[in-house]
Amino acid sequence: MGKIIALSNQKGGVGKTTTAVNVACCVAARGQRVLLCDFDPQGNASSGLGVSAGGKGIYGVLTGQCTVQQALCRTRWCDLLPADINLAAIEQELAGLEDRQQALRGVLSPLRSQYDYIFIDCPPSLGLLTINALAAADTVLVPMQCEYYALEGLTQLVSTIRTVKRSINPPLDIEGIVLTMYDGRTNLTLQVAEEIKRYFGPKVFKTVVPRNVRLSEAPSHGKPIIAYDRLSRGAEAYTAIADELLRRNKGGR
Repeated sequence: MGKIIALSNQKGGVGKTTTAVNVACCVAARGQRVLLCDFDPQGNASSGLGVSAGGKGIYGVLTGQCTVQQALCRTRWCDLLPADINLAAIEQELAGLEDRQQALRGVLSPLRSQYDYIFIDCPPSLGLLTINALAAADTVLVPMQCEYYALEGLTQLVSTIRTVKRSINPPLDIEGIVLTMYDGRTNLTLQVAEEIKRYFGPKVFKTVVPRNVRLSEAPSHGKPIIAYDRLSRGAEAYTAIADELLRRNKGGR
């Protein structure tokens, strides 16, 4: 049975989608069967792999306009359930449903047998979309920039995870914290990193993601960093994070 990992942080601009795309592709490059579910109406994970949802994607699946198999895109790096701006309307679409918080679980659970890992790229908010992702996931991977406001946002996210764990998805746990846009030359980065490690201990990944212009360029070419510039510092970091994740999960499910 495949493991479902949601990548979530309600604070925007922390490298969440960059982490989702590149961890998924790097894990797939290690021989794992991987599905990336873009669950952000901005659709950046989809465009980052050169895919357009074309009005279908995960929104079409949730609204019954298409099947999962019709929505699935098979890219050169991993499988993808794409998203686009239509997904922004899903909260209204689901509002009247009794199980509206578990709609995504109903889509992804049957796919567990087909994949070793399913990654969900959540929107930068703690609304119904993110609640759906947390309800469907086994664990949450939190990309986090080393700055003061990120600590405040992390507290809110942890509170939301606890609420979902208590009321909807008891097995839910934190997979880990990935420190992004890391600049070890600044005191603030070092101080925030130490604070996070003191609170989360071994949950914090040993590998950090440095600021790297190649990581910023790759999405505009519709490629993960290992395809755009496999020798860059960004590619090295995400490859190491994927390896660390696989070691934590003993190489697959």
